[in-house]
Amino acid sequence: MKTEYFKEYSPNLGRDMEWKSYGHAGKPMLVFPCQDGRFFDFEDRGMVAAASKYIDEGKLQLFCCDSNDQNSWSRVNDWDNRNRIEQQEKYFHYIVDELCPRIFEINTNSNGQRAAGIYTTGCSMGASHAVNFLLRRPDIFAGCIAMSGAYDAKLFFKDYSDDLVYNNSPVDYINGMAYNHPYVQMYRERQIIICCGRGAWEHPMQEDSARMKELFGYKDIPAWVDFWGYDVAHDWPWWLKQFPYYLQFVC
Repeated sequence: MKTEYFKEYSPNLGRDMEWKSYGHAGKPMLVFPCQDGRFFDFEDRGMVAAASKYIDEGKLQLFCCDSNDQNSWSRVNDWDNRNRIEQQEKYFHYIVDELCPRIFEINTNSNGQRAAGIYTTGCSMGASHAVNFLLRRPDIFAGCIAMSGAYDAKLFFKDYSDDLVYNNSPVDYINGMAYNHPYVQMYRERQIIICCGRGAWEHPMQEDSARMKELFGYKDIPAWVDFWGYDVAHDWPWWLKQFPYYLQFVC
């Protein structure tokens, strides 16, 4: 399997950011790590190996990035909520303005043509990012495989809200988005896969997933929101099964 490691300075975040690619060709997929995670977690947890069939066949090219959660979502005891959400917005611009152009560049060189869009994926907080980034920029992202994510910013910001919190809270901005908003039609053309177990540690993730399913239904967005059994926990052994299962529908 072809792998490449990168360490590049981010003007938006003001520090070096590390990331890694896996594969020689195929659909580009951006992997967000779990909360406070690193770019190497997906590989270390066996998720890259779980997708190796599609990577080796040249159907999938993974790009695993670093997080910035420690400066935003994870600072739950910080009184300066505006600073926290501004850090999330800096991360948003790092991803869409800095990393995604690099992904398109590498993937185009690999395939010989530019992809229509980048897929996103992740587990837990990584899934939250995967859905949020796709919904905020459907012009860049083609679809997602989101496993056990939370989609309501209140989980991390409680009673605090402002324009940026709203813009990073899918249950809020999808609820507030008009049926005829141009993004809604774009969502209908994207491959949105959200899954969640019903077992241990899957609260409030399953409630958020159910709410997303309801909101998508109101706007006739054909997203696949899939609930696994009551034995399915919020943990890596299940994500290792879910990820390759959904890849067969993407690749």
